[in-house]
Amino acid sequence: MVKLTVDLIQGAAQYINPIRERELDLRGYKIPTIENLGATLDQFDTIDFSDNEVRRLDNFPYLPRLKSLHFNNNRIVRIGDSLHESMSKLDTLILTNNNIQDLADIEALSSCSKITMLSFLHNPVAAKPNYRAFAIHKFPMLRVLDFRKVKQSEKDEAKRLFKSKQGKEELKDIEKRAKTFTPGEPVSDSHAAPKEIPQVNKLAPEQIRSIKAAIAKATTLEEIEILNHMLRTGQIPGETNGQNGHQTQMEEEDD
Repeated sequence: MVKLTVDLIQGAAQYINPIRERELDLRGYKIPTIENLGATLDQFDTIDFSDNEVRRLDNFPYLPRLKSLHFNNNRIVRIGDSLHESMSKLDTLILTNNNIQDLADIEALSSCSKITMLSFLHNPVAAKPNYRAFAIHKFPMLRVLDFRKVKQSEKDEAKRLFKSKQGKEELKDIEKRAKTFTPGEPVSDSHAAPKEIPQVNKLAPEQIRSIKAAIAKATTLEEIEILNHMLRTGQIPGETNGQNGHQTQMEEEDD
């Protein structure tokens, strides 16, 4: 594992991404803890922490410019409840393939009320009853959840659910559980470590930029998910498993 030092931050790749935002690339360093981000001097709109070993999403300094965080393929089990104080403009949070277990962790995140795009794909929480309805209820500006567009019918259904007696009781229970976590406390050993991330080909920087450019130009959510899958796994269709193998895996993920 590599400590997130000031030198590492200052030496990491940085560029203007396809949607004309300034991005800091901290992918693949096996970083275990978020720290020293004050060294960024709030110069970035996006920070990519994919393919690291982060277990707790907290300890951010005041970064009022930051709008997008990518934490694909980490080990996150806890989310701090004061992220909105550090990142008031945060609108995109990608947590695909982590170990978020409970709806209470989403409750802790809901103070970031400007979030429009959120992903908990391949986290245990995504299999919880009413998961999607709860996330939609908690983030009124949410447009895309797990790379699927949030429909008006889903918003209406979530509103009905959590106005009901049963829904109100569920909300109270979730809020109670959320209050048991204090940001900065040790991560409980009761949370099993997530499955090991498969060893796959690493993408070259120019391949990552090319895929992100394609994401910016994508016209459907299906295209976006396929391209994000390429970023998550480091595989290019036709280069490793072949196009058919890639498509099969994507269809399984969609299920």
